[in-house]
Amino acid sequence: MPPSRDRNTAGTRTTGGPGGVQSLERAFDLLERMADAGGSVGLSELSGSSGLPLPTIHRLMRTLVACGYVRQQPNRRYALGPRLIRLGESSARLLGTWARPHLARLVEGTGETANMALLDGDEVVYVAQVPSRHSMRMFTEVGRRVLPHSTGVGKALLAHLPDEDVRALLTRTGMPAATEKTITRPDAFLAALREVRESGFAVDDNEQELGVRCLAVAVPHSPTAAAISVSGPAGRLTEDATARIAPLLHQVAADLSETLNGTGGASPAAPA
Repeated sequence: MPPSRDRNTAGTRTTGGPGGVQSLERAFDLLERMADAGGSVGLSELSGSSGLPLPTIHRLMRTLVACGYVRQQPNRRYALGPRLIRLGESSARLLGTWARPHLARLVEGTGETANMALLDGDEVVYVAQVPSRHSMRMFTEVGRRVLPHSTGVGKALLAHLPDEDVRALLTRTGMPAATEKTITRPDAFLAALREVRESGFAVDDNEQELGVRCLAVAVPHSPTAAAISVSGPAGRLTEDATARIAPLLHQVAADLSETLNGTGGASPAAPA
């Protein structure tokens, strides 16, 4: 799922309202476009996608290079610079803080462990968790990386990608079986993603770990591809429980999206 971009038909990103600094808005828009393109682009590519004239882009990129946020390569293309790493690491740590109050609502409403995960390259990485209060509960270490084909959050994230992009990812990662229930054929996995799009939520039914079910949905309009989930023993996460939990997952995902996009007011303090 590519990050949501609030861009108008002319190509440049729409502003958040009066009082914005146009050069800053344009500079950040160019950085996002570079990220969408894989991190390395030429000036003509940026001009074509943004609609900005080449002299304007050149001036902005020269400033970003001077600040260390962009680096000019020997082939004269521009790449995202190393100073962005520090910003990204700090932001990633805060992401868990912002997500935990929403995950706590899921735990309160379902009784099961709640997680948030991101699509980082070809892998799923867990960035936040609030555990269930049950003595028998699921635990996924924050920072753990898994392949997306065997997880509910992975399915929720990949369901928004074109089939050819999913096939390419599966070719790169392979589809090793975590359990006897893991989907290991691309065609079967693409069929499962169609079910996700139809139902609105993803299910990991004993595919990552036997005896464990997971329900997941993507966070809509997230600044980066993200999904939330609840996981627990298959005996508790039954079909009846699924019908009850899915609407709550969607509501919490929508509220989390508002928090991440700064439209939901101040984020509540994370639970201790």
